[in-house]
Amino acid sequence: MSESIIKKKSFELAVIGIQLYKCLVSDKKEFVMCKQFLLSITSVGANVREAVNAQSKSDFIHKLSISQKECDETMYWLELLKDTDYISDEEFKNIYPKCEEVLKIIRSIIITSKATHNS
Repeated sequence: MSESIIKKKSFELAVIGIQLYKCLVSDKKEFVMCKQFLLSITSVGANVREAVNAQSKSDFIHKLSISQKECDETMYWLELLKDTDYISDEEFKNIYPKCEEVLKIIRSIIITSKATHNS
């Protein structure tokens, strides 16, 4: 089932993001962008969890849509952190594709859910 895959992958993404955040704060002493990054990357999985426990199909789609936005925002912060030399290309390549994968799964679930909801 897609929901359990996205729960697992979004949780794993949050764990990797938290680890990166801890390194950036302690090693690079960057706090503002890192905090924004931390908030968005942990929000992806939190909203997936809320979607799984949604009260209706519309609520499910709404929560996943928030998760999608948070995932896209996370990618923005990663791009910015990379282009301002706070993270290396290697660090970027380790996490960014995982974000892309989670985003694609979320979008796919939303599209499918909307199609079945409107049928």
